[in-house]
Amino acid sequence: MSRILSLGFVLLFTLSLVGTAGDKKETTNHAGFDKLKKLAGEWVALGKDGKPTDQVISIYKVTAAGSAVHEVIFPGTAHEMITVYHLDGKNLVLTHYCAAKNQPQMKAEPMTGNKLAFKFTGGANIDPAKDMHMHDGTITFIDDNTIESTWQGWMNGKPDDTHRFSMKLGRKK
Repeated sequence: MSRILSLGFVLLFTLSLVGTAGDKKETTNHAGFDKLKKLAGEWVALGKDGKPTDQVISIYKVTAAGSAVHEVIFPGTAHEMITVYHLDGKNLVLTHYCAAKNQPQMKAEPMTGNKLAFKFTGGANIDPAKDMHMHDGTITFIDDNTIESTWQGWMNGKPDDTHRFSMKLGRKK
């Protein structure tokens, strides 16, 4: 009888753990990560006149129970790339899965105003002293429906302006 009671106690304890596993609250708040989550949806290029075009440039999705933001850049093209943003402790980090077939990793600096800046911390399939890779970037939150994204590539251990680009995007309506 005591064996049955012990087994019952273990079963109840296990069920109580399973029942509360999904209730874990995010204990770290990060202003930049909160801003990134609000980008969920499709983003299009803005024309020279500042008006949205039909060209979808980025698609942001909040995933993994709110613990990551998944961005698809240039969706459906030969240069499609993915960037995944997430918190690592108190730090906002990203891994960029590049068309250059490398995966630079970056860490966000503290937000200054409406700018979220990322700096290179390492990566996979990269020799930073010689290989082309995205090395840093900035996302500027102009308003709820407009962002500007600027990224700097490096080659041979220094900035390479042929791999620098900036995109001004509007939320697809």
